[in-house]
Amino acid sequence: MRLAAALADYPFAYLITVDDDYRVHTVTVEPVLRGAVLDVGLVGGGTRKNLARRRDVTLLWPPREPSGYSLIVDGSAEVTGAGEETVRLWVAPTRALLHREADPGSAAAAKGCRHDCVVFSTP
Repeated sequence: MRLAAALADYPFAYLITVDDDYRVHTVTVEPVLRGAVLDVGLVGGGTRKNLARRRDVTLLWPPREPSGYSLIVDGSAEVTGAGEETVRLWVAPTRALLHREADPGSAAAAKGCRHDCVVFSTP
């Protein structure tokens, strides 16, 4: 599981959701992979409201250094404890990749590619 191995290098992530007007709402979370899903923990407020209407989410783990890879996971959200102020969020990954700007001297950059991406299968 490449996602499980990659997660060890990232201590926290940003959970990105959108509202009805497609305004982005971002919160800091510490997801844990449990089997094939990410346990994001408790969320509330704007995140809970957005999830009631749209289940597609993105988790973004920033790199530790500017030249490092960001880990990006798109997924489908499921919540438990609906109706309460906070709900527990689970995300089933649909796509995962490591992403960074391409090294200007790389073969990819010479061909016009601006990004260095490593796409891997979900758990």
